[in-house]
Amino acid sequence: MSCPVASPDTKQSDKSYNAAANKAKTYGEYLQLDKLLSSQGMKSKAHDEHMFIIIHQVYELWFKQIIFEIDSVRGVFEESFVDEREMFVVTSRLKRVVQILKLLVDQIGVIETMSPMDFVEFRNMLGSASGFQSYQFRVLENKLGLPQANRQKYSQKDYKTVLESETDNMSTVVKSETETSLSELLQRWLERTPGIEKDGFNFWSKFSDKVNEMLQKQYNSNQDDLDQSAKDNLKIQYQKQRETFDSIFNEDKHKELRSKGDRRFTHKAFQGAMMIFFYRDEPRFNLPYQMLQLLMDIDALVMKWRYTHVLMVHRMLGSKPGTGGSSGVDYLKSTVTDRYKVFLDLFNLSTFLIPRSELPVLDLQMMKQLSKPSSSAEIAE
Repeated sequence: MSCPVASPDTKQSDKSYNAAANKAKTYGEYLQLDKLLSSQGMKSKAHDEHMFIIIHQVYELWFKQIIFEIDSVRGVFEESFVDEREMFVVTSRLKRVVQILKLLVDQIGVIETMSPMDFVEFRNMLGSASGFQSYQFRVLENKLGLPQANRQKYSQKDYKTVLESETDNMSTVVKSETETSLSELLQRWLERTPGIEKDGFNFWSKFSDKVNEMLQKQYNSNQDDLDQSAKDNLKIQYQKQRETFDSIFNEDKHKELRSKGDRRFTHKAFQGAMMIFFYRDEPRFNLPYQMLQLLMDIDALVMKWRYTHVLMVHRMLGSKPGTGGSSGVDYLKSTVTDRYKVFLDLFNLSTFLIPRSELPVLDLQMMKQLSKPSSSAEIAE
């Protein structure tokens, strides 16, 4: 496994931090509390501005930590072979990200202790400063894999235009767009899932046969004692189910949905995710399944944070425009949609689940292969 990779925007600050820490003799020196605690530069005499500044500074510190964790996970998946014994490290770090995101959602409750009238006391002092200018949050979105085409325009402009006056931050965000995202790396890894090879267990073909058999059986068994109207409705439902499953079994249809943004994963990566979901009880898939669940948790919590933030802003500002020039609440609402879900396909997998009793039975070779995690040493042999 490669060492954790620091995000580009933190390298210089980390260098100075380490230099200071090496000379530290006290708790305050180690944490550089003189800098940290003197960075609340209030622009007004309004009591709540102090809390407002600290809340947002804390957000930025947690964003930095999340980026640090996501980069370390990306470092694991950037390897041409992922030793699956590292999956414990991956799941541990993703669990940490989940816990941090829960904190970020809860922190909005602290902001809500400030009344709209209290906010009005100092809002004009913010000038054009806006949370939208949080370049670390944009870096995080890009590193996770938010498709650029799915971003809502900010005042009819590219989202990066708000950073034009901050050259270093702008370059960091631009660089994050060109890096291989966690979503892309995950898909490459899923495409190598054991069992989906056509010349091996060929899960996808067996799964397709099982689904066709199951749907036909259900359709035939429900025909008895039905009048013609009920039979017609049953046929419509049967056809809808067939069409739903055909959208994953027909690769061209999958690609078409992907081109529209309704699917994100490659067809082969989608197969790998399904294989892991169905056979999660097999030892080799235990941690990968947990990891996929954690990625959905991350997506869900980011969406929850967006939504909670919308409610808080609406409560504070009503329909006023945002300080950064956006439409305010209306813009924020536009980000609380599936367009902004990175791992949308993982959420939609449940659409295609079938009972365990209908699953393709693993052959002896496949059972042996999934009985324990693989390692680079085993591959070398």
